[in-house]
Amino acid sequence: MDPYSALRYEQRAQTVWLTLNRPEAMNALSDVLCDELADAVGRIERDRGVRVVVLTGAGKAFCAGADLKGVFEGGTATPEAEDPLNAFLDRVAGMIDRLRALPKPTIAALNGLTMAGGLELAMACDLIVAAGSARIGDAHANFGVFPGAGGAAVLPRRIGPTAAKYLLFTGDTMPAAELVPLGLVNRVVPDTELTTEVDRLAAGIAAKSPLVLRRMKQAVADGLEQPQATALRLERLVLDAHRHSHDIREGLAAFVGKRKPEFKGY
Repeated sequence: MDPYSALRYEQRAQTVWLTLNRPEAMNALSDVLCDELADAVGRIERDRGVRVVVLTGAGKAFCAGADLKGVFEGGTATPEAEDPLNAFLDRVAGMIDRLRALPKPTIAALNGLTMAGGLELAMACDLIVAAGSARIGDAHANFGVFPGAGGAAVLPRRIGPTAAKYLLFTGDTMPAAELVPLGLVNRVVPDTELTTEVDRLAAGIAAKSPLVLRRMKQAVADGLEQPQATALRLERLVLDAHRHSHDIREGLAAFVGKRKPEFKGY
């Protein structure tokens, strides 16, 4: 039985679909939803049967951001806390950091409106596929809120400082298709085909070696923080370790034998 109330956890073969399930609140991030997402990420990290994660939303929105209204109207932030808002935003940022650090490929399937904390949540994923009707924006500036989980730090790295400042300063939303050339969104598909296309993408990735995917994900993250020459040296060190793995031997044997490889993840 699914232990969550604000999140749906569904495993399809080697892919887990996490669906933000607060459609009445446009899937805004509440205390409960953040805790359940953090728990689900930990559960996925421990489960060797899960190779890919898809994050999407129920209803018309992927995620409209943090549920700031809930903080002050019956949220779980304790009255004795020095600043309930800060405590809540720290909770949101901590959950998003945990998702970003998950050593398995993650895909954000944007089914609708994606703003503020919702954009930061999507950017914590490795790939973003959006429905044609999806609109994406930062929106923090509209409410005098400063981003705290990647809006100002990650967005410029994804789409460049000029485009990032446009989204940050204006608070406007843009059609997902306009963000494909900027590199934020990988693909835009018809609304009715989002689930099918993301399922196909996830299944294709899940068939690859989980070990090489994990090492690739880490090498990309580490390399972005280093000069190219240093990143190349790090890549070679990872290769030196990887060449002793079962999966590289299995992959090469399958290539020579013209058969499908059976990767084990070690």
